[in-house]
Amino acid sequence: MTAALPGLLVARIDGQSRAATATTGARAAKAWTIPHLPGGDPDLEGVWNYGTATPLERPPQWAGRTTISEAEALAWEKQSAERRGAGNATAGPDWWEPQNGILKNRRTSLIVDPPDGRLPPAAASAARRGRGGRGNDYDNPEDLGLQERCIAWPAAAPPYMPTVYNNNIGIIQTKDNVVLQSEMIHAARIVRMNGTHRALKSMYGDSIGHWDGATLVVDTVNFDGRLNYRNTGDHLHLVERFTRSADEALEYEFTVDDPNTWTQPWTARIDMTKIDQPIYEFACHEGNASSVIATLKGSRLAEQEK
Repeated sequence: MTAALPGLLVARIDGQSRAATATTGARAAKAWTIPHLPGGDPDLEGVWNYGTATPLERPPQWAGRTTISEAEALAWEKQSAERRGAGNATAGPDWWEPQNGILKNRRTSLIVDPPDGRLPPAAASAARRGRGGRGNDYDNPEDLGLQERCIAWPAAAPPYMPTVYNNNIGIIQTKDNVVLQSEMIHAARIVRMNGTHRALKSMYGDSIGHWDGATLVVDTVNFDGRLNYRNTGDHLHLVERFTRSADEALEYEFTVDDPNTWTQPWTARIDMTKIDQPIYEFACHEGNASSVIATLKGSRLAEQEK
C-alpha cells in the first residue's frame, strides 16, 4: 500500500494544479477588490497554507527561467512525489501535505532576488553554528536541540518555510496588534502595529508592523540565535510582507538581511493558499519526554560499552 501512495499523490496533485490554474484564470477575467475589516484595514484573517514543491533555490536545469511549462511542472511534481516516497524513512509519503507536491504557479524558485534565484555568496566572516546538541554524548536534556525537545521548530519561526506538514499560519487582526499563529509547535507571534522595537531578545525576535497600502509589513530584529535561521544566529534582520491577492491567495514575501552570513540581502516569495480549516493543536507531549528519556538512556548504555 505504501508503494502505491506516490502515484496516488501525483494524481491528487495533478487535479489540484489544474484546478488552481483554471481558478486563477477565471479570477483574472474579473476585477477583484481586497476586502477590509470594519476598522478599515485590509482583511488578511484566516488560515493560510504555505506548502509548496517549489525549491528555495533555482535548480541548474532551469537557469534563467522564472517559470516552466505545465508539462515540466507535472514532471517535477511526479519526481518529487516519487523521491519522497522512496527516501523519507522516518515518516513516509502519507505524512507530506498535498500542497507540498504542487509547483505553485509553475515557479522555479522561491528566491526572487537575486534574479538568478540563488542564494548570494557567503560573507567572509560567516561562521558555522551548531544545532545545540553534542553528537551522541548527552549528559542532560539541555544537550539536545530545541526541536528534539519539542520546544521550538525552525519551520515555525520567521520566516515561514515549507516543511513536511503543518504548513499553516492563522492570522488574527486587531487595531493595535496582528497575531501570526503557526500550527507547527503552536508558536504565536504578536506583531505590534506602528510601534518601535524593544531591546529584549527572544527566539522569534521582536516584531513591529505597519501598512504599506494593502500590504502588511512586519519588521523583526533582536533574535537571540537559538533558532538560527540558515546560520544567521542573532544578527538576522527580517522584513516580511503579506499581500492578499485574491479571496484564497496571499503573497508572502520576506527579505533576509545579515551581512555576517551573506554578501547581500536576499528575498523569497511564497504563494499561500487559504484553507477552510482551523489551526489544530500540535500535540507533541511535554518536552518530548519519551524520546528524550530514551536518548539519555541510550547514551548511558553507550558509555558502559566503551
